[in-house]
Amino acid sequence: MSSRPEVQAPPEIFYNDVEARKYTSSSRIMEIQAKLSERALELLALPDDGVPRLLLDIGCGSGLSGETLSENGHQWFGLDISQSMLDVALEREVEGDLLLSDMGQGLGLRPGVMDGAISISAVQWLCNADRTSHDPRLRLKAFFGSLYRCLARGARAVFQLYPENLAQRELILSFAMRAGFAGGMVVDFPHSTKRRKEYLVLTCGPPSISTSVPKGKGEDGESCSEDESSDDEAEQTVCISDRHRPRKKQKLTKKGKGREWILRKKEQKRRRGDEVPLDTKYTARKRKPRF
Repeated sequence: MSSRPEVQAPPEIFYNDVEARKYTSSSRIMEIQAKLSERALELLALPDDGVPRLLLDIGCGSGLSGETLSENGHQWFGLDISQSMLDVALEREVEGDLLLSDMGQGLGLRPGVMDGAISISAVQWLCNADRTSHDPRLRLKAFFGSLYRCLARGARAVFQLYPENLAQRELILSFAMRAGFAGGMVVDFPHSTKRRKEYLVLTCGPPSISTSVPKGKGEDGESCSEDESSDDEAEQTVCISDRHRPRKKQKLTKKGKGREWILRKKEQKRRRGDEVPLDTKYTARKRKPRF
């Protein structure tokens, strides 16, 4: 099974009470979160005038990224879909205001109230269809549309994310552009397997000189452009895994139940301990009439 959390279970289930406390008590995770949050705050490019800004932390979890915002003198508002994560944040007495919310259903915030937004390792969860009612494209549209409305004009949003492949990365970027944002991807350490980090940097408003995408960091500490990392990414497979494939593109059987539906039902029976035939290339294939 993949080690990526988003392909194991929905976030509200994966980050249960045990996982939430384990996540927050890990000194390694706390250090990584602090570095990612500092970099996201740097890419926000807020004016250095000593005036606190009101920022939005999307997928705030237990408040690790929010602590970085507080340490830099800003006020913040955090939302997360995991009640267990927010409970830990309350126990830790973080300074931000917290809201239990599914970002895929849109952000219920007043227009133009936020001076910026950050998100650490959260946006790629929107590409999953964890329920039959979930359509990744509709969820991305609702999220970026509502985010655009709640940001002040000219404000930035910075998302550190782990796209599963190029297709997922392009899907996220395309819906951000459709919502009206200007910007693009910033890749730090593009030639390093362990240190490579991707940030989606968006500006609320049409493209201009002020909305140009900053350059990523290189191995020598110098900035490097996105073009320098494009050769490596061209070798990756451009595809969407079966779990993320849009429902309308699935080949349906006569009763309207396609291969993905049958495989999902078989997996549910396996989890209940039922005996289920092995999956093969013939699973869900229509049989020819025999005489």
